[in-house]
Amino acid sequence: MTRVSTSIRIDADLKQAASKQLASMGLSMNTYLNMALRQSVLQQAVPFESDEPSWVPNEETEKALVLARAEELGLIPDNAPAFDDPKRAIRYLNDEQ
Repeated sequence: MTRVSTSIRIDADLKQAASKQLASMGLSMNTYLNMALRQSVLQQAVPFESDEPSWVPNEETEKALVLARAEELGLIPDNAPAFDDPKRAIRYLNDEQ
């Protein structure tokens, strides 16, 4: 197995705290990152749970999601244009109506 060098950018305070924590467990930052990456590949997922939400929509996105769901449920009319002919759709997209 060929090893390659890589570099990452992390917050200086985070690096210091993580290095101290890992050292107390007998691990280097390099060893820990290799372990985490191997587990990620083996599990085909992030090998730990995150206490922070993975995705929180901003206000604009939240409104769009609510609107789309309301249209889907038939609570409000869906005013999106529909086309039977791809050429008409392309003309519409190109503002050549």
